[in-house]
Amino acid sequence: MTEPAVTDAGDSGFCRLRLDVGYEGTDFAGWARQTDQRTVGAVLEDTLATVLRIPVRLTVAGRTDAGVHATGQVCHTDIPVSALQTRSIGGDPSLLVGRLAKMLPDDVRVKEIASVSGDFDARFSALRRHYEYRLTDARWGAEPIHARTTATWRRPLDVDAMNAASASLLGLNDFAAFCRRREGATTIRDLQQFSWTRHAGGVLVGQVSADAFCWSMVRSLVGAVASVGDGRRDIDWCRGLLAETQRSSQVPVADACGLCLVRVDYPADDELAERNTVTRDVRRAGGCCGG
Repeated sequence: MTEPAVTDAGDSGFCRLRLDVGYEGTDFAGWARQTDQRTVGAVLEDTLATVLRIPVRLTVAGRTDAGVHATGQVCHTDIPVSALQTRSIGGDPSLLVGRLAKMLPDDVRVKEIASVSGDFDARFSALRRHYEYRLTDARWGAEPIHARTTATWRRPLDVDAMNAASASLLGLNDFAAFCRRREGATTIRDLQQFSWTRHAGGVLVGQVSADAFCWSMVRSLVGAVASVGDGRRDIDWCRGLLAETQRSSQVPVADACGLCLVRVDYPADDELAERNTVTRDVRRAGGCCGG
């Protein structure tokens, strides 16, 4: 995706806004705009366009799939400075948060809006993405109040075995076995954290962090280690998947409902341009499966 060039607002008449977003993804067909589908990106773009009275295009840190949630999604957009010079906004983009809260549906919220450097890119500036995965092995399934955000695993899970399997996958590896193939896209990723804790009520919470993720990678990682946790597979099998060069049919894909993007990390402002260059070079060399 090619971004419009943005310079200092005083020279170009444009400014770049960062939006911090949360959504409950059950009733969305993912982030990316699709014909005849309700998507997070389309709802946000259309609502912003109504408020600002200009077309709006958002660039997002990670294009989540259908049914996936977020509490820490990040996106950016470039808009004319003049669009903020209304009586209700007065040049302060943070005042858009209240306006949007009145117009957006209950399952998506813009929590913060701020002007940022033209070097900030929600996608290419990101250092790493952090996800959580909620899973229950309780015999009765998920608590009803959390049923839309917690996946159910029908076999008892050994959290120690899951942590051992998760640890075996850490580091810079080719995760082809865990990714849905996209032509020309690299499947090499740096998995920096993957661990599990058990909570009351039979709930397990996984923490998964990487520089970026391939399409369906997190849910496949969860499915693989849960298969170790329920005793059907062993750690050697899990680690051995890293030797595969294409998507493995042996890896189950965990339900989307348990997955939530909780945070995206970015460098300091004076390091943004360098980070963008590094990330774009990687993408040009090997493609990208997306966040």
